[in-house]
Amino acid sequence: MEKTKPKIESEWLQVLQLEFEKPYFEELKSFLVEEKKLYRIYPPGNRIFAAFDNTPFSKVKVVILGQDPYHGDGQAHGLCFSVPEGIALPPSLVNIYKELSTDLGIAIPESGNLEKWAKQGVLLVNATLTVRANQVGSHQRHGWEIFTDEVIRQLSDRRSGLVFILWGSYAQAKGALIDPSKHFILKAVHPSPLSVYRGFFGCRHFSKTNELLVTAGKEPIDWSLT
Repeated sequence: MEKTKPKIESEWLQVLQLEFEKPYFEELKSFLVEEKKLYRIYPPGNRIFAAFDNTPFSKVKVVILGQDPYHGDGQAHGLCFSVPEGIALPPSLVNIYKELSTDLGIAIPESGNLEKWAKQGVLLVNATLTVRANQVGSHQRHGWEIFTDEVIRQLSDRRSGLVFILWGSYAQAKGALIDPSKHFILKAVHPSPLSVYRGFFGCRHFSKTNELLVTAGKEPIDWSLT
């Protein structure tokens, strides 16, 4: 029986083709099939690879790494920190918007949908791409991290002059996968209410990212969402 190819943007399919054929990914698919029989899983199936579909491999300029999809009803839609139109802003995203406003003088948006960033080359990817409803971290250590680590490695190896934004200790640990001689790495504490006052506010990562992109000969990001 022929294995079905994941529904993912064509450039990423080519870059990650070997991963989709490895035993761990087959086990991950089997795990997800069983999970869907027992639980509600977020994001919807057609949004699992939304980060990749919105930001093709050759278009990536910035990488923001999250840990887990939102697990509340209707929140997750495949882009880290982002929520669909009409969904209340989660606390971490509120803090991201506050820093954005302080850094660049941008009005705080009402919408939490970050697709505008993604379409400009900001890869908004979680380390784990699915989660059970209302059970934080429930799909960790089932193979997604192996997959997304390879995503980071491929970007590090095959691209240059990217800006990797690593918020919090979990994301910062992924810095080991990035070649600092080829790329820029920005680090700060996580924007969650628990840590935001310990160095997220005032990090100025949005303006710094644009300065680094210009240095690398790339177009800066229009961070405004209104």
